[in-house]
Amino acid sequence: MYYKRNFAVPNIFGGILENVVNNNWNHLNDELKTSSVPVNILETDKSYDLHVVASGLKKEDFKLGIDKNILNISFEQKEENKEQEGKWIRSEYLMKSFKRSFTLNEKIDVSGISAKYADGVLIVSLPKKEVAEQTAQEIPVN
Repeated sequence: MYYKRNFAVPNIFGGILENVVNNNWNHLNDELKTSSVPVNILETDKSYDLHVVASGLKKEDFKLGIDKNILNISFEQKEENKEQEGKWIRSEYLMKSFKRSFTLNEKIDVSGISAKYADGVLIVSLPKKEVAEQTAQEIPVN
């Protein structure tokens, strides 16, 4: 006697092969065009240093600005049409546009903010304002 068994086969590939064959990567590429870059913040005695990981760029690629008390750091990927042989079906390693914003408080000396880019890391230094130590004083009662 012959028994036919029905087994549910999980779709562990999520249609990846179907997408490759049908070239349906466009929706994924649209999602990957903008991203967030990782940022580490180091506090020293004199400043807060933002370390923005953004390898493969030039210092001219970054746009930094302050609007009211918001520091904006961004990079916009420009579309390039290069002549090439063949057609990419997936390209993930290109740098994507990003924008990070940080609220600055009264402890930051906005006029002294500086930035440098080396070895794939943008370092934005936010100097702390000099705070005069309050000394004890006696207040006379008149």
